[in-house]
This record gives sequence, structure tokens and C-alpha cells, in this order.
Amino acid sequence: MDPEEQDLLGDYRYRNYSSAIEKALRNFESSSEWADLISSLGKLNKALQSNLKYSLLPRRLIISKRLSQCLHPALPSGVHLKALETYEIIFKIIGTKWLAKDLFLYSSGLFPLLANAAMSVRPVLLGLYEKYFLPLQKSLLPGLQAFVIGLLPGLEEGSEIYDR
Repeated sequence: MDPEEQDLLGDYRYRNYSSAIEKALRNFESSSEWADLISSLGKLNKALQSNLKYSLLPRRLIISKRLSQCLHPALPSGVHLKALETYEIIFKIIGTKWLAKDLFLYSSGLFPLLANAAMSVRPVLLGLYEKYFLPLQKSLLPGLQAFVIGLLPGLEEGSEIYDR
């Protein structure tokens, strides 16, 4: 556990924030259909936005695992889009400092998505890359190979995202 997280555990508002996120994460355990996943992601989004004061997310590992599961290729694009919305909320909250530190958590779900993404998902995903990952610059180096490997299968000459 990070020393910063240890300090935050003494704050009752952070503990309330943490318990709200834990409650939202428990909704994923009872999800049996893709529509349940969209509902669970909506509840997680609401919990994440309930306290924007903290740039350090509680339960980051579990959040990233659930988001990665929601980006499974067999799921419909609606679930992917809702998961990408959640990623964007998280990236706005944590900023570049924590994204760079937790790059391995969030990249495991995002980087492989482009190869199997629906056409409606690709521009949203590329937007996340442009807005949050490219500004990391040198901090992206540990995951650069995976980033490039994730981009290559999605690039088809002549497609609308090729020029981008």
C-alpha cells in the first residue's frame, strides 16, 4: 500500500469514498448478462464521481480488473463504450501522476482492445490514447511496446482511423 494511501485511510471521507466504491464493485459479482455489466459500470461511475477531491483511487486493482473484464471481445460494443467512459472518469480523477504510476493496471485492458473493437468504439479508444496516454511522454516508456503492439492490429490502410 502506498504511503499516501496510508495517510488517506485516516480520513473518514476517504473511507466513505472507499466503501462506496467497494459497494459499486460488488454489483459486478452478481452480473450475469451484458446489460448487468452496463448497470454495474454506471453505479461505479457514480461512486467514482461522488468525491473528486482524492486523486488516489481506493481498490485500484479490483477496479482495473473489472474494467478489463468489461472489454472482453465477446461483449457488445455498448459495454465497451461504457467501460471506456469509466476509464475516462478515472483518468480525469487520477491525473498523469497516478496514471504513470498505475500504467500497468489500466493498460492491461485498454491496449488489446483496438484489434477487436467495433467501429463505434475505435474513435473513443483513440481519443483516450491521445488525451491521457500520449501526454505521459517518457512515463509511457515501460508500456510503450504493448501500446504499439495494441495499435498495429487496428490500423487498416484506408480506414478512417488510419490517418489519425
